[in-house]
Amino acid sequence: MPVPVLRTAAELRALPRRGRRAVVMTMGALHEGHAALVRAARERTGPEGQVVVTVFVNPLQFGAGEDLDRYPRTLDADLEVAAGAGADAVFAPPVEEVYPGGEPEVRISAGPMGGRLEGASRPGHFDGMLTVVAKLLHLTAPDLALYGEKDAQQLALITRMVRDLNFPVEIVGVPTVREADGLALSSRNRYLSPGERTTALALSCALFAGRDALAAGGGLRAARAAAGEVLARAAEADPPLVLDYLALVDPSDFTEIGDDGDAAGGGEAVLAVAARVGATRLIDNVRLRPGHPGGAR
Repeated sequence: MPVPVLRTAAELRALPRRGRRAVVMTMGALHEGHAALVRAARERTGPEGQVVVTVFVNPLQFGAGEDLDRYPRTLDADLEVAAGAGADAVFAPPVEEVYPGGEPEVRISAGPMGGRLEGASRPGHFDGMLTVVAKLLHLTAPDLALYGEKDAQQLALITRMVRDLNFPVEIVGVPTVREADGLALSSRNRYLSPGERTTALALSCALFAGRDALAAGGGLRAARAAAGEVLARAAEADPPLVLDYLALVDPSDFTEIGDDGDAAGGGEAVLAVAARVGATRLIDNVRLRPGHPGGAR
């Protein structure tokens, strides 16, 4: 059954509400990772609840020279994925509906966490992301909102914004969905040539090597070193992987864990990586749990 498409805030407000409402925010080009979010939303709301998917390519979170113009826009296919996964409605507004006066003068600031890792590589990205998330939370008024753990820093910032600014919504992280060979699903994967995709597998291979090193009793420093070795070999591949960062961070604020991190505490850590293969920039991460069987969750 086709899912209704809402284009304006007025149409969204007029959508009859039933049960608990969950929202899944996307920039379109939906894949199985997005479908997993929708299915998780449906499981949490139950058949009596309501799942709204947003599809909006947010210009505020693209920097100069990034891929705003070539970012895939596939609404017809997106509607099929959303409906097949159990969505009740899709909110797909034009830019002028979300930003009726042009780019907003007042925006959400991501603060110090927004300047680390992804924020350092993409200045202003997280301010733009949080601004549109805040707007979409106000417009959709959900009881819960679900985001993928692949974008770990984004999830951490949204969680912090909701807590710090008293948004009445529950934020839920959903585990990363991967291809059979380990590559994390991303809308940008479609840009990769066959050779580039082979090189891109180094991201997940590096993270898994780090996880395995931790599980073998090597500690967090050994995990980071094992991941670095895989990425160093990928830098010599054809085509090469160009590393942006490999970082071991505290998941609460994304500050880096230093060489004494093994002794500093036994909590979770995030091993995060970002790199370019050809013209495509990819990110991935795993959560590490020192002292737990398997070293990760």
